[in-house]
Amino acid sequence: MKLLHENWLKFVSEGIEDEKHNFKYYAFDWDDNIAEMPTQIILLNNHDQEVGMGTADFAEYRSQIGKVPFEYNNEEIKDFAPNAFRNFRVAGDGQFLKDVMDAEPAPAWRDFLECINSASIFAIITARGHKPSTLKRAVYKYIISNHNGIDSGKVYKNIRKYNEIFKRTGADASIKGYLDLCKFYPVSYGPYASMASPEQAKVEALREFVDYCKKLNKGMPIKVGFSDDDKKNIDLISQHFGEPQDLVSMTIKYTGKQHGE
Repeated sequence: MKLLHENWLKFVSEGIEDEKHNFKYYAFDWDDNIAEMPTQIILLNNHDQEVGMGTADFAEYRSQIGKVPFEYNNEEIKDFAPNAFRNFRVAGDGQFLKDVMDAEPAPAWRDFLECINSASIFAIITARGHKPSTLKRAVYKYIISNHNGIDSGKVYKNIRKYNEIFKRTGADASIKGYLDLCKFYPVSYGPYASMASPEQAKVEALREFVDYCKKLNKGMPIKVGFSDDDKKNIDLISQHFGEPQDLVSMTIKYTGKQHGE
């Protein structure tokens, strides 16, 4: 049994260069992890005027908003504006699909690129509140446009390879069929937690995704990587997933201002 386990771990580390699917599974935060989006959270200054704050700054300041006034871009911020996350919810779906094509790559883009080109199963776990189908459409747009290093030819090839390995006879080998196997968790959508404190909702989403990956592999060992630029999310994920787990090798990567695993 030990030899079988060691051989499996060697197999899953080989990648796709020798015509084998890499069997890694990925979970990504979106903003400032995959892409540096221009979307802003709307706050109020001490004159009740609206002030926009980008997502990277929000990760730093969000514990202070509404609790103590603080200086930000020469403004004294006192609280959230009404409907502060309007640009991150369903009403902002259309703008999100436009913004993704203009967004600059963030620190986890290379991991995302590796994931997509190898047709690995992944999850998007984001504090945004768009419809899950909107997140899926964004990734679809990236693939079909060969965006920033994505190679749709490789994706097609590895979808077919995945179907062969898992004996998915007659399975959908299209990009949409591949993305239907992936998971999209906008944790502020519908009944999910508040976007201002999404950490616990992300833990639950990641736990669900890990269980899903284990079922796909029918009890064999798997590797799962999670990345996020928000230290609070990383700390809580580490508390829940940092200890060794049966059949799961977990990599947790912080991609914020002080990068490291």
